[in-house]
Amino acid sequence: MSDNFLNSEDESDTTTAMANAAEVMPGLAGYIKSRFEDSENGRRSHEHRWLQAYKNFRGIYDSTTQYRDSERSKVFVRITKTKVLAAYGQIVDILFANKKFPIIVEPTPVPEGIAKFAHMETPLDQIMEQPQQPQDQYGYEGDGMELKPGATSATPLDFLGGMASKFPPDAPIKEGPSLAGEPQLTPAAETARKMEQMIHDQLLDSNAVNVFRHAIFESSLLGTGIVKGPFNFNKKVHKWERDDEGNREYMPYEKSVPRIESVSVWDFHPDPSATSIEDCEYVIQRHRMNRQQLRGLIQRPHFDQVAIEDCLAKGPNYEDKYYEDTIREDETEPYYQENRFEVLEYWGVIDAKFADEVGVELPLGVSELDQVPVNVWVCGTMILRCVLNPFTPSRIPYQVFPFEINPYQMWGVGVAENMEDAQMLMNGHVRMAIDNLALAGNLVFDVDEASLVPGQNMDIFPGKIFRRQSGVTGTAINGLKFPNTAGENIQMYQIARQLADEETGIPSIMHGQTGVTGTGRTAAGLSMLMGSAGLSMKTVIKNIDDYLLKPMGEAYFQWNMQFNETAEDCEGDLEIKPRGVAAVMQKEVRSQRLTALLQTVMNPTLAPFVKIPNLMRELAISQDIDPDSLVNDVNEAQIYAEILKGMQQDAQQGTGGEGGPPSQQPTDMAGSGGVPPQPQGTNSQGLGNGTIGVGATPTAGEAGFTGNPTQFEE
Repeated sequence: MSDNFLNSEDESDTTTAMANAAEVMPGLAGYIKSRFEDSENGRRSHEHRWLQAYKNFRGIYDSTTQYRDSERSKVFVRITKTKVLAAYGQIVDILFANKKFPIIVEPTPVPEGIAKFAHMETPLDQIMEQPQQPQDQYGYEGDGMELKPGATSATPLDFLGGMASKFPPDAPIKEGPSLAGEPQLTPAAETARKMEQMIHDQLLDSNAVNVFRHAIFESSLLGTGIVKGPFNFNKKVHKWERDDEGNREYMPYEKSVPRIESVSVWDFHPDPSATSIEDCEYVIQRHRMNRQQLRGLIQRPHFDQVAIEDCLAKGPNYEDKYYEDTIREDETEPYYQENRFEVLEYWGVIDAKFADEVGVELPLGVSELDQVPVNVWVCGTMILRCVLNPFTPSRIPYQVFPFEINPYQMWGVGVAENMEDAQMLMNGHVRMAIDNLALAGNLVFDVDEASLVPGQNMDIFPGKIFRRQSGVTGTAINGLKFPNTAGENIQMYQIARQLADEETGIPSIMHGQTGVTGTGRTAAGLSMLMGSAGLSMKTVIKNIDDYLLKPMGEAYFQWNMQFNETAEDCEGDLEIKPRGVAAVMQKEVRSQRLTALLQTVMNPTLAPFVKIPNLMRELAISQDIDPDSLVNDVNEAQIYAEILKGMQQDAQQGTGGEGGPPSQQPTDMAGSGGVPPQPQGTNSQGLGNGTIGVGATPTAGEAGFTGNPTQFEE
């Protein structure tokens, strides 16, 4: 129950009163109740399949099982349970073995709103740039140059997306790949990686692994798993601070985080005409609540407190369905269920007039003949909550994934249904074998009462004496032994078990079968068998990838873009493509290829042709290592160095000539190459041919030599 979300920023946690509740609510409540009955009738055949699968898993014989009068054994061989748990364990091991959630976020091949590559500006870029005419810095509405909130002018580094905040606006960075080996950035890939880290942190925060395990188990058993969310959930963060006196004080605070939950197929009632969740016009979830849970809805946004109190005053209204006694193993009398309430949660579209009658504020331009997406909670004839769908874009927040695809149906096929016939054959032949052994293992006596003295006790025990009055010795009582046919029945059981392996695609070797012979006795043969067994699971994993992981990743991305105010570094209008287990498997191949390329770079003649900093960064990412923690980003370091160098030069040019007179040459104008060469035509005095020379140093005895004696020296 994690539906604690807000419809908009302006809405608060205060309850909303409905208009004319006693008169108009039964209309909408009756509409939703009729939809619920339609969905319930539409899935009745699937409920019978699920019941049979559950009974095979639990080892329960139902009333449809017919026994002969002579049958004594009612044994049930629970191979279905073993197969279901083997499939569940293998899927969970594949998905969560590497301690990382199997959702990978990558940019599209041609990302929109953000550059795929960016590089440091070089003189070659200045040569290639064409002169452009001056443009109006304000432009016009709709020209694609709109300013973001808080911006005063167009930012030249908008193509960097969230990375633009790392660099000053005048940084020498150009869009596109590097041309001459200069430092290169990947803004789209960096933004996708930040979004991936954020989604993984949110999934870890909401304990998503346990939620997925429950859904995967139900898909293995019944054929379909359902995950609901993400929704806004106010999480309490525990924090301790020190006061002015130095004492620790408990200062918790709440923050909004996304949260998901698993929904059982028994409580999920979709549009009966739909073949997928995208095709559903509506979805109804049936809740079974006690008084405390129903009263707790008052604390959630937009629930009508008066309607909830009226429901509590009227008393429980929950009625058991025909399948609930079996799945809950609850054979109690009906009066034990009177402390439960039935609450229907509706996601879908309704007529605008229904929404207007219950006081929902409709968007502008919506007439009474239109339909609006809403979320409605109903208990009996009372509307507990009715709001517009809070998600943008509007969506039904459920992910339904099949174990195996059932063509033209939303509901999938599970392991238990696949091996239903094999389970029946195994049970029948084992019962026959046991009944036959009961006869063949006991001695049956043929008694000729005419040869015995009348009135004798026929109980058989060691030392028993029968008194005979006539006939040949040994003919009055004869022991009979029935033929043993248990061997043939056990052979049929083994054939049925092999049939179960083929029907489910899960060989017995996967769940610890002993006495393996033939190919499985060698290491190579065992590896081949395990590889073949993994092929059947790849289809199941692909279904989970397409129907669960990808929609869940997109839902988390949409939630962060709509509700997460701290996701500034992930802006850029990216089309996120979560690739679940397929991307995890590709990472191993990518890591091997990058390692092989790194070994190739060890050749000094080939090293100049490879961008080693980018190679090291990609190798760290492929091995699930945070590149920021271990690998220095040489590209960003070089760009920062170029920016600092330009700032130092600007500072020196602005302050270097202030120390001397205007006609004096600044000291920093001299080059670093020493004294320039002497031009032709210069003399020793530095004069000649209109050129300026440096002159020659006077020697002893020449005019100007300071060491010559003067007339003042005596």
